[in-house]
Amino acid sequence: MTPARSSSWFTRFTKFTAHATGHPVSFLLALSIIVVWAVTGPLFGFSDTWQLVVNTGTTIVTFIMVFLIQSTQNRDAEAVHIKLDELLRVTPGAHNVLLDLEELEEKDLDKLKAVYSRLADEARRGKSGGRRAEGVRDIDELK
Repeated sequence: MTPARSSSWFTRFTKFTAHATGHPVSFLLALSIIVVWAVTGPLFGFSDTWQLVVNTGTTIVTFIMVFLIQSTQNRDAEAVHIKLDELLRVTPGAHNVLLDLEELEEKDLDKLKAVYSRLADEARRGKSGGRRAEGVRDIDELK
């Protein structure tokens, strides 16, 4: 597994597109297209066709970009989850039950959130006594 270059053409395309469209030059290009469109309005008498051109163009670009951006976001989120899982795995005193949380059902996430909300409340009220992760009660003991 070499993360340097993806073998998937779609992954490479989405990475390139996300990088290119996030660049200031892309913004200036899009802005200049809108300015040209607006300036040509009087030339075309602000006709329905003139309006349809920009509406169709922006709809197509938006539709395609939603999928490209979502693909990039999904990949980035997955990478962050894996990195966080690794940090949990190698951290002494960390609860391994927290690995792969994104796969849990909503009710299970709500239970864990309640446990950690209580821990945060206790810490804010000074009940934790300044303890570090080591020596903290097990999650199951808190339920």
